[in-house]
Amino acid sequence: QPQLVESGGGLVQPGGSLRLSCVASGFTLEWYTVGWFRQAPGKEREGLAFISSTPGMISYVNSVKGRFSISRDNAKNSAFLQMNSLNPDDTAIYYCAAGQPDQFPGRTSEYYRWGQGTQVTVSA
Repeated sequence: QPQLVESGGGLVQPGGSLRLSCVASGFTLEWYTVGWFRQAPGKEREGLAFISSTPGMISYVNSVKGRFSISRDNAKNSAFLQMNSLNPDDTAIYYCAAGQPDQFPGRTSEYYRWGQGTQVTVSA
């Protein structure tokens, strides 16, 4: 059964950092574009960072550019999101997803394998 499992969320103070991991099983993550998304209460799910399969193009939305960094380790069938300078507005459930969009980074609907999410809470 193909699945994605996120980990690394938690409670962090403003200005702090977290590193989220996304491990794939049952399929080869390397063949897919990976995206990190988040959804806060009462808000729509938004895409944050994306990394393509080879040659590894990367894209960020403006709200996280310069603070978040996406990467992947194909040998570990995994992807990561390093999050720095966190603020309370970053509080949300964070999801990783895999897809094969027609154009990079593609629409949310083009990502069809999703993890269960990991909670990130930024609070003093």
